[in-house]
Amino acid sequence: MKKQTILWIMLSFLGLSTSSKINAQDWPNLNKYKKANAALSVPEKDGNRVVFMGNSITEMWKDAHPEFFEYHPYVNRGISGQTTPQMLLRFRQDVIDLNPKIVVILAGTNDIAGNTGPMTLEQTRDNIMSMVELAKMNGIAPIVCSVLPAYDYPWRPGLKPNIKIPKLNDMLKTMAEEKDVMYLDYFTEMADERNGLPPKLTTDEVHVTKAGYEIMEKMVNEAIDKVLENK
Repeated sequence: MKKQTILWIMLSFLGLSTSSKINAQDWPNLNKYKKANAALSVPEKDGNRVVFMGNSITEMWKDAHPEFFEYHPYVNRGISGQTTPQMLLRFRQDVIDLNPKIVVILAGTNDIAGNTGPMTLEQTRDNIMSMVELAKMNGIAPIVCSVLPAYDYPWRPGLKPNIKIPKLNDMLKTMAEEKDVMYLDYFTEMADERNGLPPKLTTDEVHVTKAGYEIMEKMVNEAIDKVLENK
C-alpha cells in the first residue's frame, strides 16, 4: 500500500481532513502573505508604513472599509482565527521584514476562545510582550491594543470572555507601561454594560460592523500620529 494512501487512511481515522494536514504543516500560515510580502515595495526613507498584525477583526477590516488601507501607508496582516503563538511565529516575516515604522498589535481573543488549545492569560500576555520586544529590537514602535469586548463566543459558548478579556487587558496595559510603549484602549470606548459589544458595533458579539471600525480608525489614527511625533 502506498504511503500516501496509508496517510489518508490515518487522517480519516483521526477525523482530520487534507486541509488539517496542510494547517499542521504551516501552523502559523506563513504562506498566506508570502507573495504579497514579496510584491510589497521597500518603504520610502520618509515613509510612515504601519503594519496591522492581528486576527479576523484585523483581516476583515480591509473588507469593511478598504479605503482605510488604500489611502494610508497601512499594511493589513490579519489572519482569521489566529492566536498569539501563531502570530509570534510569523512576526518576522509579516512585520519586521516589511520595515514599518509602527506595528499595531490587536490579538488575544482567540487565545481565550482556545482556538489552538488551552492558554492562560499570562501566556497570551507573554506572547504579545515577545512581539513588542522583537519590534523594539528592530526599530519598530509597537502599539499594543486592548482586546475588543466580547460577551460570548458563538463558536465556543460559555467561556466567559466578558470576564477574562478585562483581566487580560489590565495585564496588557501594565506590560505596555513597563515596556514604555503605546497602549490603545478600544475596550473602554466600545464596551456595553455586559462587557460585550453593543448591537450597532457587532454582527455576532465578536466581529465588528463598519460603525465599529469607524471608532477604531479614529482612535488608531490618533495613536499612530502620537507615536510618529515621538520617533
